[in-house]
Amino acid sequence: MAGELTWLSTRELAARIAAGEVSAVEAVRDHLARIDEVNGELNAVIALDAETALERAAAADAARAAGEPLGLLHGVPMTHKDSHAAAGLPTTWGSLLLRDAVAAEDCLPVARLKRAGVITTGKTNLPELGAGSHTFNPLFGTTRNPYDRSRSAGGSSGGAAAVIAAGVQGSGDGSDMGGSLRTPGSFNSIVGFRPSNGRLPNVSPNPWSWMTQSGYMAREVGDVALLMQATAGPHPAGPGSIHEGGEVFDLPEFALGAAWEPGLADLRVGFSADLGGLVEVEPEVRAVVEGAAGVLAGLGAEVGAAAIDLRDADEVFRVQRAYDFFCGFGELAEAHPGGIKDFVAENIELGRRLTAADLRDRDRARTRLAAAVHAFFADHDVMVCTSSQVLPFDAEIEYPVAVNGVAMPDYLGWMRAATLVSATGCPAVSVPGGFSAGGLPVGVQIVAAPGRDVELLRVAHAFEAATGHGRRRPNL
Repeated sequence: MAGELTWLSTRELAARIAAGEVSAVEAVRDHLARIDEVNGELNAVIALDAETALERAAAADAARAAGEPLGLLHGVPMTHKDSHAAAGLPTTWGSLLLRDAVAAEDCLPVARLKRAGVITTGKTNLPELGAGSHTFNPLFGTTRNPYDRSRSAGGSSGGAAAVIAAGVQGSGDGSDMGGSLRTPGSFNSIVGFRPSNGRLPNVSPNPWSWMTQSGYMAREVGDVALLMQATAGPHPAGPGSIHEGGEVFDLPEFALGAAWEPGLADLRVGFSADLGGLVEVEPEVRAVVEGAAGVLAGLGAEVGAAAIDLRDADEVFRVQRAYDFFCGFGELAEAHPGGIKDFVAENIELGRRLTAADLRDRDRARTRLAAAVHAFFADHDVMVCTSSQVLPFDAEIEYPVAVNGVAMPDYLGWMRAATLVSATGCPAVSVPGGFSAGGLPVGVQIVAAPGRDVELLRVAHAFEAATGHGRRRPNL
C-alpha cells in the first residue's frame, strides 16, 4: 500500500531526502501511487504529468549526490491548485470556457515552490472560476470529503485540502478570498493559513487587488511555516508586497525541530465563536469551537469574551468582491454570454454597475474597519472564532440555504465567519478543533493583527500540540 512517505510531514520528508535516507524518485512514486489509490473516491486531482515529475525527481537525486546546494523543499512532490499556473499543465479554473488552457509559465507561488525544490506532479480541483466554498464544476465534477464522501470538501481550495487530508502530500498551495483556505481547512481537519495582505505578493494582471491572498494548507502548522519561509517576500511586480525582512519569513522555533514547550502565557485572547453575534453557527460547530477557549486558557492565555467590531466588513467584502470579479472575469463573461454559472455572472454584473459613490462608501467603510481592527489589537493579541458556521454539508447541494433554521440572504450568508475576516486584511488560520458526534471535522479560526503572521502560527501550533486533532486520519 502506498503512503509510507506521503503521511510524513513536508519538513520530515524534505529532511530525509536531503540526508539521502529517501530518494526523490521514491517520494514521487509513493505520492503518485497514493493518488491512484484514493482519487477515484475523492475526485481531487484533475491533471497529472507523472513522466515529467519522475524525470525531475531523478535530476533532484543526481543534484543531491553531486553535492549541489539544496532548497528547503528539495525533491518534495506536490500538486497545485488548478488556478495556480504551472508550466505545461492545464489551468482551467474548472470552466468549460478554459478547458484547453495550458500554462506557458509558472505563477509566482509555484515558481517559488519550484525554486525551493518542489517537484510538481499535477493539479487539483476547484469550483468554477475559483468562486465559492464548495468544490464542483461542469468540467471535472465534485470533489469529495475524505472523512465522508457524501460531504463537501469545501472550497475553493477543496481539491488541495482533500489530497492533504487523504495522505497524498503533507502540504500544498491555495488561495483565499472569502475563506478558500480556511473553509476547506475546517472541512478536512487540516491547517488553512491566509497570510497578511502582501506577505505573498500579488503579481496577477490586477496586482492592486488585495482581497484574494495566496497561502498554504498542511496537516501540521510547522509545514505551513516552512512553505512561507520558502516563498514569502516582496516582488517588484507586486505593489502591495510586505518588504521588511527581505525574502525571509522568520521560521518559528517549533518548525525547526527545536525542543519547544508550547505555552501561551500572557497571550490576550478575545474569544467569540459567532463574532459577537454577527453570524449563525450550527450547534455542533459551536460546541467544538467553544471548547477551544478552555484549551487556550490551559496553555496560560488570558481568555475573555470579545471580537473585532466587524459591522463594516460586509460592505467592504461585497463591494470589493464584485469589483474583483468584474476585473478578473468581466471580459470572459462578455465574450461568452451564458457561459458562466449564474452567481458568478451576477457578481460580475454587480461589479460592472458599481458607481464612484459605491467605491467611496467602500473606502470609508474600510477606513472604519481598519480603526476597529487597531482598537481590538490594542487590547488583544489574537481573536478566536469559528472557521466555518456549518459542518461539511451534502456534496450534492450548491450551498446551505439556511443555518439554524435562519434563511441565508444569498450564497455568502453561510460563510460570513470567513468573509468578514477577509475584509480586515488580517492574517488568519484555521486549525483542527475537533469533530462532531458523527465524525465530521470542525476548525477553529485564529486571527492576528496585520503583519503578525509568525506570532499567529506560534499560537496555532500551541493549540495543535495541545489537542492533537490533526493527527486523526480519515478512513479511506
